Amino acid sequence: MPEGWLDFEQPLADLVTRLEELSAIGAKDEVKRLQEQIEKQKAKLYSDLTPWQRVLLARHPRRPYTLDYIERIVTDFTELHGDRGFADDPALVAGIGRIDGVGFAVVGHQKGRDTKEKLHRNFGMPHPEGYRKALRVMELAARFGLPILTLVDTAGAYPGVGAEERGQGEAIARNLREMATFEVPIVAVVTGEGGSGGALAIAVGNRVLMQENAVYSVITPEGCASILWHDGTRGEEAAKSMRMTARELKEFGIIDEVVPEPLGGAHQDWDEAARLLKDAVMSNYRALAGQSGAELVAGRVARFGAIGVYSGNQPNSEVRS
Repeated sequence: MPEGWLDFEQPLADLVTRLEELSAIGAKDEVKRLQEQIEKQKAKLYSDLTPWQRVLLARHPRRPYTLDYIERIVTDFTELHGDRGFADDPALVAGIGRIDGVGFAVVGHQKGRDTKEKLHRNFGMPHPEGYRKALRVMELAARFGLPILTLVDTAGAYPGVGAEERGQGEAIARNLREMATFEVPIVAVVTGEGGSGGALAIAVGNRVLMQENAVYSVITPEGCASILWHDGTRGEEAAKSMRMTARELKEFGIIDEVVPEPLGGAHQDWDEAARLLKDAVMSNYRALAGQSGAELVAGRVARFGAIGVYSGNQPNSEVRS
């Protein structure tokens, strides 16, 4: 398998390899025919992806991360560091910049590319100081009337002993509470993996978007399979049952918009993926910009309060047979 291809892309990878071989020997007619075949194969392959295949694309090692998007859509970006209490957490990037001339606070998870960076970024899984840093920057934005953009891409908050000792659960809960109160527009975008409270801690937005091949759930498919069937290898089966893809969550009203990606995934064309992302962000921002602070808070609270369905007997209620 050529580097960068996923297992389900094997038929397409074989055609691309053959195309490279024919191009090397100058077989122009065969190259043209094969290019047409590749385009048809792409359209067929990516038109009806399974939930598990989207999980694999969301985790693709060449998928653009927060800093890649910031480089392409944010100007005058100044990264801010530290939570003013314990340390700086590289797993979460936060700072101030401009998008199309509009000042924004930008917060997002950051994974690593090579082994050294993955360890430095802790695989995009923040410690509590990461969430406290994010909150510090978002509070700064709220104080000065700047809209907030968050980019979500994490398997989850880091579950290590040190993180728990420093109040991981409290840090996430505080973010949820405080984000609900900010009187500025908040647009949250799930760009890759949206894992559990670690994702939700920066995703309490007036508008919540997902890129086409992103996933969003309370647990990873492998973790779900381990709990339900004591077999983490059944992740593919779990992914289908969890209804974690963008289009499914749009149908449920969990998210507001599906952001398209270049054919084959965001990793195929970072510039185009960034352009599509920026268009969606600014469109949603403009729809919110005319609202008052009170309206933004009320809308945000109502949005999340409407998620889910509760049924059952209320305390002291009459039970009907």
